[in-house]
Amino acid sequence: MLFDKIIFGPIKSRRLGTSLGVNLLPDDCKLCNFDCIYCECGFNFTKPNSHLPQRDEIKKALAEKLLEFARKNEHIDTITFAGNGEPTMHPQFADIIDDVVNLRDTLCPKAKVSVLSNATLIHKPKVFASLQKIDNNILKLDSAIEETIRIVNQPVTNFSLADTIEHLKRFEGNIIVQTLFFKGNYNGVAIDNTSDIEVEAWLEALKKIKPRSVMIYTLDRPTPAKDLYKADEKRLQEISAMVENLGIKTQING
Repeated sequence: MLFDKIIFGPIKSRRLGTSLGVNLLPDDCKLCNFDCIYCECGFNFTKPNSHLPQRDEIKKALAEKLLEFARKNEHIDTITFAGNGEPTMHPQFADIIDDVVNLRDTLCPKAKVSVLSNATLIHKPKVFASLQKIDNNILKLDSAIEETIRIVNQPVTNFSLADTIEHLKRFEGNIIVQTLFFKGNYNGVAIDNTSDIEVEAWLEALKKIKPRSVMIYTLDRPTPAKDLYKADEKRLQEISAMVENLGIKTQING
């Protein structure tokens, strides 16, 4: 399912409450440097004449929506950068973050600003600096085993797990790690990132990253790849307890 507007929702998010979405990417295709086999937007595909919304369009659309909420006295918990792919790929991402933070401060100061990102571009100084300005810097780490990431997340550009972990450490705790746990098969390969080997490696990565919290969740919507299944609720509870034992706050969304 693609998001067909720059500003969408609000929706009830399992992780963030009442969330007003911001889609920085085209409304008729998916643009991402991962091609996750579970993505609710489907597999990557582009169209030659797709329109990438520009900074002024985004600012205007968000201001109108926030003013509408203010007139109706409607509450939102967060303004969330999500949408049809990886938001940090937008060339004006840093400027757009500044605009959104300013609009939030002016029109709905109680709301948080959140970004859901796959962490592939945090090595870029402007992206890194922008993610330091928001309330919820939510970065994906579905596995701490590179082979698993290449199967599950399918990076379409150069990717190094070791480098990514080093860049995640640079946030010095100003980060929320999000991990989707699930099982299944893809192209003849069995997948289970809830296994002991997977979880042990992932916990070691968390010890290095030292995030302020972790979001654990599992499949909730149709996936583009078939034969994928939810993680067991009991196993999610076990994984959560392991993270809590590291002194890291954990949120489960089954």
